[in-house]
Amino acid sequence: MIQELQRGNHPKKTEKLSLISELKVLQISQDIVEIVDVYISNLVMPADPNGDALHLATASYHKIDILLTWNCKHIANMKKLDHIRRINAKLGLATPLLTTPLNLIGDDDEEN
Repeated sequence: MIQELQRGNHPKKTEKLSLISELKVLQISQDIVEIVDVYISNLVMPADPNGDALHLATASYHKIDILLTWNCKHIANMKKLDHIRRINAKLGLATPLLTTPLNLIGDDDEEN
């Protein structure tokens, strides 16, 4: 996930990497690798064991509350949410809130 941010040429790359430099890095255990395999074999996520399936498996395994993503095709996709929840329930995992940053940003015009 940090490697994803390190790859490529994108605006403010250095600033983005600086923002996450002190975040706790979650470990990828054999259990997570097995969850990734289940996601892929059940067509929950694309067949890239280092991509979206790994992100979701890591968040689910480590009981992360929110998986924040711009990926609306495979992760923050309402059409896939029931499938993800069913597979996670079979695996005894909770499903994090799968959403984009825009859904967490409050409207400046809202009153508290």
